[in-house]
Amino acid sequence: MKNFDIYEGNVTSPKGFQASGVHVGIKKKRKDIALIVSDVLAEAAAVFTTNKACAAPVKVSQENIKDGKIQGFVINSGNANACTGDQGMKDASQMVDTTAEALGIAKENIIVASTGIIGVVMPMNLIVKGIKMAATALNYDGGLDAGEGIMTTDTTVKQLAVSLKIDDQIITIGGIAKGSGMIHPNMATMLSFVTTDAKVEGAFLQKLLKEVVDDTYNMITVDGDTSTNDMVAVMANGLAENNEINENHPEVEKFIEAFKYLNEYLAKSIVADGEGATKFIEVEVVNSQTKDDAKLAVKSVLSSSLVKTAFFGEDGNWGRIVCSVGYSGANLEMEKVDVFLSSPEIQYQIVENGQGTNVEGELLAKFLKRKEVKVLIDLKIGTEKAKGWGCDLSYEYVKINGAYRT
Repeated sequence: MKNFDIYEGNVTSPKGFQASGVHVGIKKKRKDIALIVSDVLAEAAAVFTTNKACAAPVKVSQENIKDGKIQGFVINSGNANACTGDQGMKDASQMVDTTAEALGIAKENIIVASTGIIGVVMPMNLIVKGIKMAATALNYDGGLDAGEGIMTTDTTVKQLAVSLKIDDQIITIGGIAKGSGMIHPNMATMLSFVTTDAKVEGAFLQKLLKEVVDDTYNMITVDGDTSTNDMVAVMANGLAENNEINENHPEVEKFIEAFKYLNEYLAKSIVADGEGATKFIEVEVVNSQTKDDAKLAVKSVLSSSLVKTAFFGEDGNWGRIVCSVGYSGANLEMEKVDVFLSSPEIQYQIVENGQGTNVEGELLAKFLKRKEVKVLIDLKIGTEKAKGWGCDLSYEYVKINGAYRT
């Protein structure tokens, strides 16, 4: 039983957060500027891309979050402001300066994020205009608009809110995310923004976010590409008036559970909206020697183009799964490995002790017509486990990315 309630909310569900999303012309039709703002200065934490070609807004935001205090997020979609040199840094700083002036808050308390085409100079005349428009449009129900404003090839807004009681106070956590292509473990063209009205110790919030990112956003893959612009950022403004949550708080586990659930939901929503995806795939590796071994095996299976295309073709090709586990770098003894394909209703063992079983191909083909499939891999050499999520690889993925503007 969960210790929290789940509902269709977003970054404006917690107390004291306003947001907006507007269309200014970076993209042809859809909203392309978003703001998320706390009424008060908030404790903040963030995790950024591991790509060495990180974008200008990432560098600016890394500097601004150093003191752990943030009051606003400004995001544009349609242009990544990556690999744009000194001009890109100036443009990212100008986005921060424009936001600070429009909102009347300190520029060092703003995180800036961008997503879209790499290597194109920002249309700053449009962006400055858009930020001013978004500042005017801020409201306490603007979370959906902000969610639309951060989308690129996404087909749907990713959003959720959860609420729970801590210290007899109602605490809410809300979030929005974007991502559809260039999604790979260690974060990819993936942005996620989380807000909460909980009072949370800054150091604890950063530690928690890093741990949660490692188990959620870093365990998803769509196409194996790692982006220049990844970011997960959270603001906690304390307006719920609970006692400060830290590692020693008597109800800290309830907060951790709710926080992880929300971020796992957003991460899985990104995969479910993968470019051209027809199947959602969960891979769980159990009984490994270490958790890192389990993660290596999970990521290897999810990232394998041959595994992904087998699922698209509805072919229970267990050899591709075993092969990807074998080259993953995880410690294993192949003669002990079991593999299962399952859904909530049924489970088929397709590998036993490293060898294929006699499950009929027609039976598996029928089973694989479903939209969601779980792969369970039992290494049988330890007690650790890990889970990750991905999707298949379809003709539509090639079509979408072949037509994408460069």
